[in-house]
Amino acid sequence: MAEIDIWYEGDLSTRCVHRENGAEITTDAPKDNQGLGRVFSPTDLVAAALGSCVLTLMGMIARKRNIDIKGTKMTIVKEMQAAPSRRIGRLTAHVYCPHEFSPEITEQLIRAAQTCPVKHSLHPDIQQELIFHWGAS
Repeated sequence: MAEIDIWYEGDLSTRCVHRENGAEITTDAPKDNQGLGRVFSPTDLVAAALGSCVLTLMGMIARKRNIDIKGTKMTIVKEMQAAPSRRIGRLTAHVYCPHEFSPEITEQLIRAAQTCPVKHSLHPDIQQELIFHWGAS
């Protein structure tokens, strides 16, 4: 269980503090929704959570198989939709791994990515796509 304290700081900004470790994250409403867009928006954090989760699970398989995926990068495109209500409509994630592996290892890494708890926690109406690029950076 994690506990996070969140304060409204004004100007559509929040400050979030993780109780266990004291780590802080601030958010702003995006420029296209009345905000200043100085830092991540709350929906940006959803996209970042998905990407971090996918790469972490791939890292767990890499550690178990004693392979190196350091330098693997993900780029996520978050698309909002306005109707019937403003929400995330689509998340397209490109995973760029600088290494190539055997088909067995590649399949295990992809399978791990697909088991991401964030991915499975998102509403099914949010379209999600994971695209892998092996041997690319």
